Amino acid sequence: MADTILVVAEQRDGKLNRVSFETLAGAQSLAKQTGWAVEVVLPGAEIGALAQELAAKTSGKVYALEGAALTAYTSDAYVYALKKFIEEKQPKLVLFPHTYQVRDFAPRLALALDRTLISDATGYKYENGTLLFTRQMFQGKFVADVSFGGDAPWMATLQIGSFRGDQAEGGGGSVETVTAAVADVPARVVPHEVFQEAKETVDLSQAEVIVAVGRGIKEQKNMALAENLAAALGGEVAASRPICDNGWLPLERQIGSSGQTVAPKLYVALGVSGAIQHIVGMKGSRTIVAINKDPEAPIFEIADVAVVGDLFQIVPALTEEVKKAKGSG
Repeated sequence: MADTILVVAEQRDGKLNRVSFETLAGAQSLAKQTGWAVEVVLPGAEIGALAQELAAKTSGKVYALEGAALTAYTSDAYVYALKKFIEEKQPKLVLFPHTYQVRDFAPRLALALDRTLISDATGYKYENGTLLFTRQMFQGKFVADVSFGGDAPWMATLQIGSFRGDQAEGGGGSVETVTAAVADVPARVVPHEVFQEAKETVDLSQAEVIVAVGRGIKEQKNMALAENLAAALGGEVAASRPICDNGWLPLERQIGSSGQTVAPKLYVALGVSGAIQHIVGMKGSRTIVAINKDPEAPIFEIADVAVVGDLFQIVPALTEEVKKAKGSG
């Protein structure tokens, strides 16, 4: 029987977290080198349709790990159910998307299984039968290749944007419903509604278009330029750390090593210089458009489209053109 890579997918409120497809794509890429099989497990309740959605993006099996205890997320229930499932299936490797939820339960799951967890990996290497995962160190200034010292099943979380979700390959995947194991004692944590400081609070990791603002915006009143462009593009507004430190945007909209990691289809950087602390949070974006008056700005090194000029002239004109294009469409 071939060794297996097990992808732990994530869902909430009847929707798959789209970074689950990124992790699936990463697993499929690794499988091509190792010859290992790829399977997926999705914990939750009444998730048959979501499991079918995952099955369309893989040729392997998707396990719908069903249980009333998994209706709302609690780390106790997830750890117990996944521990029993992994012990039964004995995969070679377990991969998770590096989401807030996974950060909460994956270390506990690794401890429960007495196994090693490599977190927030940006890639992998498979050389001479040895599997290495790449991690950023010191806020992205260095990278290290890390190997597992213990026995399988090994466990790793993949950073958002490390792989492209649209490259997950479907064809003939099947769904099997599995009853989740339930602990004899109730969960110690009682789930409540997901906390949001304000109604406009969003999980930027799910945004397909982001307009990000840096120091080049100069004053808080100029934030309207970014907001108007984001509205025209149907996207979200985000910022580098100085903007959030000034209180011009809430901290949950900060991108970078001390903020969120994102990988939208389109990332528009307005007046963002491109310090390494910011770049590590958005370099996985599919298309990066940077507007900056400094031709030597580091952001241009990773930009797909580099516009050297005055954003106060360029952005209003760009916004109007986007509106015209949408109107004619």
